[in-house]
This record gives sequence, C-alpha cells and structure tokens, in this order.
Amino acid sequence: MADIAVVFHWAPADLDPLSLTELMEWRERARQRSETGQKHGA
Repeated sequence: MADIAVVFHWAPADLDPLSLTELMEWRERARQRSETGQKHGA
C-alpha cells in the first residue's frame, strides 16, 4: 500500500475500499510508473 500511496500521492484512507485484487493491480501500476528506465539489477 505504501508504494501506491507514494507514487500516486494517495492517502491510506483512499486505498481502504479497494479489494486485494485491486490493490495488486494498482501496486503493479505504481511499480511500472516508478521505474525510470533502469533495468533490474543495474
């Protein structure tokens, strides 16, 4: 949840209504957005 909140500037309360599946989907979006073109392990 912290990843989502930091990347999208959402309060934890904004995430409370989301299901686990939705949280997982938003977590993946946050991961993709936070990548700055760097490859893993670099």
